[in-house]
Amino acid sequence: MRRSGTLAPIAVALLIAAAPSGGQPPVPKTPPQRTPIAPQLDVVIPIAPTAFKADGRWHMVYELHLTNMNRSDCKIASVDAVADDASRRTLVSYAGTRLDSALARPGLTVTDKSVLAPGTEGIVFVWASVDNANDVPTAIRHRLVVTVGSNLPDTVITAPVRVGRGAVAITSPLTGDHWLAGNGPSFSSGHRRALVVIDGHAAIAQRFAIDWVRLHDNGKTFQGDSLDNKNYLAYGSNALAVADGIVVETKDSIPQNVPGENSRAVPITLETVAGNHIVLDIGNGHYALYAHLQPGSLRVKRGDHVRRAQVLGLVGNTGNSTEPHLHFHIMDGPSPLGSEGLPYALPSFQVVSHGWKQLQAGVSEAHHDEIPLEDEVVTFP
Repeated sequence: MRRSGTLAPIAVALLIAAAPSGGQPPVPKTPPQRTPIAPQLDVVIPIAPTAFKADGRWHMVYELHLTNMNRSDCKIASVDAVADDASRRTLVSYAGTRLDSALARPGLTVTDKSVLAPGTEGIVFVWASVDNANDVPTAIRHRLVVTVGSNLPDTVITAPVRVGRGAVAITSPLTGDHWLAGNGPSFSSGHRRALVVIDGHAAIAQRFAIDWVRLHDNGKTFQGDSLDNKNYLAYGSNALAVADGIVVETKDSIPQNVPGENSRAVPITLETVAGNHIVLDIGNGHYALYAHLQPGSLRVKRGDHVRRAQVLGLVGNTGNSTEPHLHFHIMDGPSPLGSEGLPYALPSFQVVSHGWKQLQAGVSEAHHDEIPLEDEVVTFP
């Protein structure tokens, strides 16, 4: 009992020594904590990826829609796509400036795109690539490192999403040489990120769309007067059925534009944006869009059955178009902008150049069962 009594003054002395001049002990700071339950970050993939081949590699292209359901800000530090197999391979990783380039904040202008305020949304545009078909995983999980409010960083692991196989097999919508895949599939292509809301549903119908323009040997699309549609090499080319199918929609009453960045013959609305166009049902829930055709050139009408390689109309410059070209894409529904864009594969083509530049003679690289990428210049059989 005496021993315990002799310790009491020491304890008092320690308290006195630790007390501030005002006589009250300091209030200890609460260290950062992890969120008591998992961070309330809703992760939605609107359409699961289907692996497709391009430029000799295999690609998986899709989006993560992130919604912050916490009561505090949620900062996204990194996003990884991980193979859902024993390897747990990281297929692609986004952090720092790379995350900034992959992240969009629809409807908002913000200083830091990686910070989601409560109730707001961000979209991560994912493009993952592997070298061989055998490297394509059967499913993908996503690992997100996030910080909610003043808490410690935490990790969110999503449920797996299955990876589809088999891009839509079609033939080319055009024939001939020197066709440039303008705004074609790429990480940063304008088509790739064209999220549009139709009938209350947001979709990217143009995810794999291509604006096909045709180049002269000097790399230009026209000769002579640039304001005359007839001087463009693509003008008047045949737009071909890429498969047997049924015509489900046509438009053929829009006048041609004078070529130019801001020249439009009619106001651009949902009714006119595709110009004169055709939607072709090619079966299995797949539809092909041919846009910006010449007025009066359509050779089919709604309900017509067409055969593969049949001429549907002529390439023109109508709707939201700056010069004669064929906008083409495959989608999972008949709405040109309200459907989801699907990858497709052409049986064969030759890549003869890259970009808007003078063509080099003798350059040719064969590709089979692939889709051309942005700004590849190709020749079709």
